[in-house]
Amino acid sequence: MLKKAVKLWSEPVWIAKVGQVYQGTTDSMKRQAINWFDTAFYKWGLLIAIMGFLLGRAVILTELTPFVLPLLAAVYLLKRDKAAIAAFSLLGGAIFSYHGQVGFVITAIIAYILLQKAVARFVSDQTSALPYLVFSASLLSRLGLVFIGTGTISGYALMMAAVESGLSFILTMIFLQSVPLLTAKRIQRPLKNEEIICLIILLASVMTGTVGWAWNDMTVEHVMARYLLLIFGLVGGAAIGSTVGVVTGLILSLASLANLYQMSLLAFSGLLGGLLKEGKKVGVAVGLLVGTLLIGMYGEGGPGIAATLLETFAAILLFFLTPNRLIHKISRYIPGTVEYANEQQQYLKKIRDVTAGRVEQFSTLFQTLSKSFQMPPPTDDQERGEKEVDYFLSNVTEKTCQTCFKKEKCWVQNFSKTYETMNKIMTETEKNGEVKDQILQMEWNKHCIRPEKVVQAIVTEHSHYQVNQMLRKQVSESRKLVADQLLGVSQVMGDFAKEIQKEKEAHYQQEEELLEMLRGAGIEVGHIDIYSLRAGQAEIELSVPFDGGQGIGEKVIAPMLSSLLNETIVLQKEEAGFYSNGHSHMTFASARQFVVETGVANVAKGGAWISGDSYSTLELGSGQFALAISDGMGNGERAHLESTETLKLLQKVLESGIEEMVAIKSVNSVLSLRTTDEIFSTLDLAMIDLQTAKAKFLKIGSIPTFIKRRDKVLQIDASNLPMGMFQDFDVDVVSEQLKAGDVIIMVSDGIFDSPSHVENKDQWMKRMIGELEGADPQEMADMILERVIRSDSGYQIEDDMTVIVAEVKRNTPKWASIPLYRPSPPLKKRA
Repeated sequence: MLKKAVKLWSEPVWIAKVGQVYQGTTDSMKRQAINWFDTAFYKWGLLIAIMGFLLGRAVILTELTPFVLPLLAAVYLLKRDKAAIAAFSLLGGAIFSYHGQVGFVITAIIAYILLQKAVARFVSDQTSALPYLVFSASLLSRLGLVFIGTGTISGYALMMAAVESGLSFILTMIFLQSVPLLTAKRIQRPLKNEEIICLIILLASVMTGTVGWAWNDMTVEHVMARYLLLIFGLVGGAAIGSTVGVVTGLILSLASLANLYQMSLLAFSGLLGGLLKEGKKVGVAVGLLVGTLLIGMYGEGGPGIAATLLETFAAILLFFLTPNRLIHKISRYIPGTVEYANEQQQYLKKIRDVTAGRVEQFSTLFQTLSKSFQMPPPTDDQERGEKEVDYFLSNVTEKTCQTCFKKEKCWVQNFSKTYETMNKIMTETEKNGEVKDQILQMEWNKHCIRPEKVVQAIVTEHSHYQVNQMLRKQVSESRKLVADQLLGVSQVMGDFAKEIQKEKEAHYQQEEELLEMLRGAGIEVGHIDIYSLRAGQAEIELSVPFDGGQGIGEKVIAPMLSSLLNETIVLQKEEAGFYSNGHSHMTFASARQFVVETGVANVAKGGAWISGDSYSTLELGSGQFALAISDGMGNGERAHLESTETLKLLQKVLESGIEEMVAIKSVNSVLSLRTTDEIFSTLDLAMIDLQTAKAKFLKIGSIPTFIKRRDKVLQIDASNLPMGMFQDFDVDVVSEQLKAGDVIIMVSDGIFDSPSHVENKDQWMKRMIGELEGADPQEMADMILERVIRSDSGYQIEDDMTVIVAEVKRNTPKWASIPLYRPSPPLKKRA
C-alpha cells in the first residue's frame, strides 16, 4: 500500500493537481488580502485617517499649519461620512506633533464647521464658496488666538495669519482635485497635467508630516521624497520626474530650512532618473544615485554624504520592493507613457467595438426586415391551380347558381359533371374570350337552364381575375424589391462594421526602418505611420516640412516608397500646413493596376443649350470606375431634368457601396413611383474594376456599347425596358474582361439613329469606330460626333447626341522609382 501511495503521488497528474490547489489557494489569499485592503483603506477610511494624522503634524516656516482646514473641507464636501474621521485624525496628529498648534487646530475646525453650517443656508454652490470659508476660518482662528494670548495683534502676527490663510485658500483648491484621486478605489479616466501636479503637492504635504522622524541619521521625509521621485521618474520620464523633485523639495524646504538643498538634489535626480527610464528600475535608481552624489557633496559636504547615501539606498530598496503591477497601474493614468497609450488604445477599441456592434445590430435588423418582406416559398403548382379554380368557380356560382331552383340537382346530385364542365368553359373562355367548342356549348345547354348567363359570368370573372393576378404580381414584385433594397443596406452596414473594427496594424520596426531610409536620403520626416503593407493595399501617412509646392511627395517620396515596397505607391492626398509647426500631412497608397481616361462630346437637338442627355464619369471609393449615360424621353428641359435626376440618384446609391444591380432597381423604383406622367429615361452604365479591368455593362433601354480592341470592334447588347416604366424588371448584365489599350465607346440613341440613310447601323458604327486611329479619348469623342453630324444630309441635329470614350490603360507612375543611395532590402510585409 505504501508503494502504491508513493507511486500515485509521484505521478505528474497528482503533481499538477497539487500545483492547481496551491495556485488556487494563493490566488484566494491574494483576493482576500486585496478585499481586506480595499475595505480598510476605502470603506473604513483608514487612508483618510493616515493622511489626516500626517497633515495634522505638518508645519511650515516653524509655526504655520495651513494643511488642516483644506483636508477637512475637501473630505467634508466630497466624502461627508468620513469627515469625522478626518477631523479626529487631524486633531490626533496635532496632539502628537512638535509644533504645539493643538489649540489652533481645535479652534479652526470648530470655526470652519460653524461657518459651513451658516453659509450652507444661503449659498447653493458650496464648491465655489469652500476656499473662502477656509480662508475666513483660518484667519479668524489665528487672529483670535493671538488676541486672546497677547491682548493685541501685531503687524507680524497679521502678516503671518494672512500668509497661512492664503496658503490654506490655495491648498483647498488643490486638495479638491487631488483628494479624490487618492480616496477613489478606481480612477475611471487618465489624469490631466494639473491633476498630476495637485497630486504631487498633496503627497509632498503628507510627507511633511514625517518631519522629525529619523533612524540612524536617516530622516523619513527624505527617504519618502526620493521614493516618490523614483516612482514618478520611472512612470513619467524626465518632465514628470523633475517636476516632482522641484515641488517636493520646495515643500520640504518650507517645512525645514535644513532641507533647502533637497530641492536641488531632488530636481536634478528626477531629471537624471527620468532620462534613464529606458533602463527600467535600475536606470532610474542610477539617476538618483548619481544626483545624490553630485548634489550631496556640494550641499552636505564630506561628513554628511554618508547619511544622504543611506537615505538614497533606503529609497532604492523600497523602490525595488514595489510590485511592478502597482507601477504599471499608476502609468495608465500618466499622459505620455506606453501604458497610458495602451489604455487609450483599449478605450478607443472599446468605443470602436461598441459602435461596430450597434452597426451590426442595424445590419441584422435590416436583414431580418428583408426576410420578412420576402414571399413565402410557392406551393405546388397543381395545388395552387386547383385552389384558384375553386375560388374562380365559387365567385361565378355565387352570382348565378345561388338563386337557381336547380342548384341542389346540379351541385349535389351531379357535382362532378357540373364542376368539370364549368372548368372546361373557364379554360375555353380564357383562350378565346368565348365558347367556340360547339359540342361543349351543346352539352352545357342541356345541363344548365341559364347557360348564357353562366358563360357571361365566367367571361366577366376572367377580367376581374386577370386584374387580381396583375395586382398580386405587382405586390410580389414590390415586396421583392423592398427585400433586395433592405438586404443591400444590410450588406453595406455589415461591411461598414467590419471597417470600423479594423485596427491599425503594428509596424513599429518597419516605421523605424522607413524613417531611417528616408532621412538617410536627405528627406526630413517628422513622423511616419504605416497602417497597412499588404500588397495592393499599402497605406502610409507621414509629415514633412512644407516644400512650397515643389511636389516633393509626388516626385521623390512616392518613387522611393515604390522602390522600398516593390510596388507602385502614389501620393493620394496632401494637406499643406496641416500641423502647428508648418509641416504638411501626406497620405500614400498603392496605385490602381489600371486607370481610365475619358473624353465626352455632346450636343443638344437643333444646337439648343439644354440637352435631354446626361452623362457621368466618376471613380468610386470601392476601386471601380463608372461610366453612365441617361437619355430622358423627348428633348428639352423636362427630358434634361429626368435624365439628370436618374444619374444623381444612381451616383448617390453607388457611392454608398450598394451593389449596382440593387442600385439600378432602387432608382427605377423611385422613378416609377415618383410621378404618374409617362416620362421615362434610359440608362447605359459601365462599371470597370480598376484592379482587374473586368467590366460590367448594364443597359436599360439603351443602345449597344462598342469596345475597340486593336483591329477588332466588339458590340455589347442587352434588351431591357427604360427606367420608370415598370416598378420591377430584370436587368441583363453583360461582363467583359478588358485589356490594357481597350477603348469603350458609349453613345446615346441620337448618335446611333442619326444617319437615316444607313440600314445596318451596327455595322456602320463598327466601321466608323474601327477607322479611328492614334487619338486620345477626347479627340475620338469629338471625331465620332463630327462624323455622325456630317453623315446626315444637311448637317441637321435631329436629336440630342452624347458620346463617351474611355480608354483603359496600365497605371504607370508619373515619376520613376528612385533607388536609395545605399542598397537595402525591401521592407517586410505582412500576409
